[in-house]
Amino acid sequence: MHITRYTDYSLRVLMYLAVAGDKTVTIRDIADSYDISRNHLMKIVQELNARGYLKATRGKNGGLKLADKPENIRVGKLVREFEQGAPLVECFGGDNQCVITPACRLKHVFSEALASFFRTLDQYTLADLAPARPNHVGQALAALLPAVEAAAGDPV
Repeated sequence: MHITRYTDYSLRVLMYLAVAGDKTVTIRDIADSYDISRNHLMKIVQELNARGYLKATRGKNGGLKLADKPENIRVGKLVREFEQGAPLVECFGGDNQCVITPACRLKHVFSEALASFFRTLDQYTLADLAPARPNHVGQALAALLPAVEAAAGDPV
């Protein structure tokens, strides 16, 4: 299974917001922490907002916050929503031109593997990926904290 960069960045945005807790953060905060294009993140944030994963407030005191508690945001659900247009293999798509499809058993194997993949993702929530105020933060999340803490005026 291949996760698109769009889905990857969507998860990163949500992880950042989970680490931020109740603090409002900006797209610029997230873009700077991950070294990702601000314009690209704007599209992702718009979709996350439209799908109800986050709340975006415009204006001087605006910013981003999670729309729900991290433990209520399922990783499998998000990945399904964001990856629904990308077939795993050609025979899963509408433009299948594989000549062995009628007799091929590989499609069943891939279908079973994909179902297993999503069953595994369904076991995890955003809280599992980015626990709020963890005592020990993995290297990947440690990069988030300085920007979040600096925005709040707290020492790192």
